[in-house]
Amino acid sequence: MDKQQSDLERDQQYCELCGKMENLLKCGRCRSSFYCSKEHQKQHWKKHKLICKEADKAQLPIQKPEQQAPQPPPPTLPPPPPPPPVDDEAPEKPPEKKSPEPADSASLPESAVNTEAPVVGDKPAEDVSNNTATPNGQTSSSPQKLALEYIVPCMNKHGICVVDNFLGAETGLGILDNVKALHKTGRFTDGQLVSQKSDSTKDIRGDKITWIEGREAGCEKIRFLMSRMDDLIRHCNGKLGNYTINGRTKAMVACYPGNGTGYVRHVDNPNGDGRCVTCIYYLNKDWSAKEHGGLLRIFPEGKAQFADIEPKFDRLLLFWSDRRNPHEVQPAFATRYAITVWYFDADERARAKEKYLTGAGEKGVKVELDKSSDPS
Repeated sequence: MDKQQSDLERDQQYCELCGKMENLLKCGRCRSSFYCSKEHQKQHWKKHKLICKEADKAQLPIQKPEQQAPQPPPPTLPPPPPPPPVDDEAPEKPPEKKSPEPADSASLPESAVNTEAPVVGDKPAEDVSNNTATPNGQTSSSPQKLALEYIVPCMNKHGICVVDNFLGAETGLGILDNVKALHKTGRFTDGQLVSQKSDSTKDIRGDKITWIEGREAGCEKIRFLMSRMDDLIRHCNGKLGNYTINGRTKAMVACYPGNGTGYVRHVDNPNGDGRCVTCIYYLNKDWSAKEHGGLLRIFPEGKAQFADIEPKFDRLLLFWSDRRNPHEVQPAFATRYAITVWYFDADERARAKEKYLTGAGEKGVKVELDKSSDPS
């Protein structure tokens, strides 16, 4: 029981800046916050120092052994020098050619139907790709029926939902042709972390990406996919947790080149940037996890099981974007394509924008959030 609790506590440790969950170092002052590097600790110090001081004071009178992180303890970072290079007393540098904060997408109207969604049968979290009871004939079922009768109850119960045969083989092949043509143009660049560019990025994620609005020449099928995703979310809106979804990012088209690259365990939205639902569409014909690897492995918070999702052709995956769903992309040994869109919760997104505008948010929060667009 103690070991199980210790494992669970370890699973809840994240880099406070980027959400990475591996090779963490502990703040040497408060001993309750974690970072993947000294660089990220320094970048987060302006925000963390207030909490760090409070935790420091709380620990001075009594230092109970059980307050320490579970064994084996991660290495300890020395407290950053007071103050680090960027500090309240130092004037903020003028923006260095920052791209303007984009306007959120147009509001997504709620579904006109307010039908109570039936509850689907229990599904174990492990190996979702094999055990998920996806509805039959999805390509012919309406987005409204798929959303209300399957996606809403599945997401609210499990936080993860898999939809196979989402658009049908013909449409899926058209999207794949768009993506392959994009790849040939050389527009794909190394994937970056939400926090900022880093020399160690390639050790964390090995994908090549490009951002697509949907109106670009040669991306007509990708635009259609985005519109179908939007249709589903419109019909789900107001019924997915407590979220009110009012916008989304552009589509991130990603390619793992098949040389054993992956993406280490991480959280999409560890710091409340507004993203609430991650929506991924896979484009990999005849994919075999045994031969090609490339599984998306999700570690649902508080559960002993994990969920393995094969990146199969014409498969749609949805899951909560926050700390409830740490996940990793295991090394891929064949070219692996996927298209990801993140949907914003109105309240959380507004708070994140306010923090950014007042200078209270992390400086690198916009790497992926700058890709928001109109969902029409």
